[in-house]
Amino acid sequence: MSELSPEEQWRVEHARMHAKHRGHEAMHAEMVLILIATLVVAQLLLVQWKQRHPRSYNMVTLFQMWVVPLYFTVKLHWWRFLVIWIFFSAVTAFVTFRATRKPLVQTTPRLVYKWFLLIYKISYATGIVGYMAVMFTLFGLNLLFKIKPEDAMDFGISLLFYGLYYGVLERDFAEMCADYMASTIGFYSESGMPTKHLSDSVCAVCGQQIFVDVSEEGIIENTYRLSCNHVFHEFCIRGWCIVGKKQTCPYCKEKVDLKRMFSNPWERPHVMYGQLLDWLRYLVAWQPVIIGLVQGINYILGLE
Repeated sequence: MSELSPEEQWRVEHARMHAKHRGHEAMHAEMVLILIATLVVAQLLLVQWKQRHPRSYNMVTLFQMWVVPLYFTVKLHWWRFLVIWIFFSAVTAFVTFRATRKPLVQTTPRLVYKWFLLIYKISYATGIVGYMAVMFTLFGLNLLFKIKPEDAMDFGISLLFYGLYYGVLERDFAEMCADYMASTIGFYSESGMPTKHLSDSVCAVCGQQIFVDVSEEGIIENTYRLSCNHVFHEFCIRGWCIVGKKQTCPYCKEKVDLKRMFSNPWERPHVMYGQLLDWLRYLVAWQPVIIGLVQGINYILGLE
């Protein structure tokens, strides 16, 4: 075996596995039924949990999104991912610490939104590059650059995973920080009744003064007015809606008109990308748990 190439070793192992499991068709069918039943039941339980106790569901999901990949990273010796994970965790921990302090420093909301918006843009760009690399490999364009298909595919899948994973993780942390900061500032509460009066010249997200009129063109950022007539810094309300997943006005909780807000059609895919990350959260956070549960059931029933 040691004299064979990696591809030949894989073929030998594959042949051994088929020989070992030959004649176990009934057992394999039973295992497939257990897998399908577990997936259906788990999905129903997760949906009910999310609807009845969204706060605990989001916290547990965030913890699993943060920890589960770390286990596989250490086990499989993915040191590059581990270094990036440690850097991201350290900066995010500092930003989260700043967001949960009382009294809240006026510059903290903008710091929080800038950090998470930066990660959002990097993860979005990384995911797009990874997807393009995968598609180029499928169409054989990698041969034009004399790159092996397996190397090009590994590169594309790695970038795609980095983009999707950190895209999901930063959105969850941004959700937590956005809720806590808005509640600390005092313009937002879970009951829906604001605890402070909102001045027309104050942004309800960051609590700082608005100097640019809605009809004026700002040098650094513009001012945006929602359909409920409340005025915000454009950067703050975009972070509130996209990064923090908030689809309502931070002050009166009226639904934000995203189609009116994003007049530039090139920016609309960002919203769809955010919805994609919500769907992938289930695959990354809960799929390993469900697969582990299925393996445990198979082990108890003596299925192999």
